[in-house]
Amino acid sequence: MYKNILVPIDGSRLSEKAAKEAVGLAKSVGAKITLFHCVADFPAPVYAESAILAAQVTAGQYRKEAVRHAEEVLAKAARKLEGTGLTVDTLNAVNDLPYEAIIAAAAKKKCDLIIMASHGRRGVTGFLLGSETQKVLTHSKVPVLVVR
Repeated sequence: MYKNILVPIDGSRLSEKAAKEAVGLAKSVGAKITLFHCVADFPAPVYAESAILAAQVTAGQYRKEAVRHAEEVLAKAARKLEGTGLTVDTLNAVNDLPYEAIIAAAAKKKCDLIIMASHGRRGVTGFLLGSETQKVLTHSKVPVLVVR
C-alpha cells in the first residue's frame, strides 16, 4: 500500500501527534517515514529595523542558522521515533512557501502519502492566516491524511 510517508513537522505537539499517527500506519503497512521541516528564507529588508538586522546578519549566515535549527527539530523528532522499528529519514528546506516545500519534498523522496497536522483555523482567522494544510490538500497530487 504505502511505502514512504512524509510527515511535515514544526516541533509543536500537534505535529508530534501527526508523527505518532504516521508511526501506527507505517507499522501496519510496512512503510518508512520521512520527517520534513521547512524554514523561512532570509527576510528582505523592508523597514528600517529589518535593514539594521540585514546589516548584521548576511543571507548566508541566516540560511546556515536556519538549516541548523531545522536539523535540530528533525533530530529531536527522529529521536522520539527510535525504538519503533521503522526506517526514519529526514529532510529540510528553506522556502517562504511551506506548502510548496512539502509537496516538493514528497516528490523528491517519492512519498506516496503525506500525514500532517492541522490547527483547525476557520473563518476569518483561517482566511487571514491561511492554512498550509489546506494549501497542501488543494495542490498535492499525493494523498494527504490530516490529523487534528
